[in-house]
Amino acid sequence: MVWRKFSGELLKKSVIKEVEETIIREKEAGHKLKVCIGTDSQVKHGDTEFATVIVFLREKRGGFMFISSEKTSHPYSIKERMLVEVAHSIEIAYELCELFNRYNVDMEVHADINTNPQFKSNEALREAMGYILGMGYAFKAKPDAFASSCCADKMVN
Repeated sequence: MVWRKFSGELLKKSVIKEVEETIIREKEAGHKLKVCIGTDSQVKHGDTEFATVIVFLREKRGGFMFISSEKTSHPYSIKERMLVEVAHSIEIAYELCELFNRYNVDMEVHADINTNPQFKSNEALREAMGYILGMGYAFKAKPDAFASSCCADKMVN
């Protein structure tokens, strides 16, 4: 996966190394960090574009994010697409969780899935929640899943 900053600048090192250096730099600056990981997708002209974000929140001091995008022509049902989004988020959370544990940084996985049964994405809620919680991660769904429903959403629109 290729990762970049919001400015578009590509990360020069592996995402693991960049995240570790970011955590160290932010903690040395006196910031208490929380990280939220989320993925959103958009279907356009038969292609599905996924954007995964790692959002760093500084307590009472704003935040910033790293972004990775991927495009595929594979057709997905709505439920399958929601679960693929969650799988992307879990994949990066799994890669980084050891760092978060080592540096005592809270982490949440956000799913762009509506908790209201009237929405189609709700079909995937039970499986997504079980997947994320089963991995031992904190879980947020809409309307609290801003990493996926706001941050990642802006990267695929």
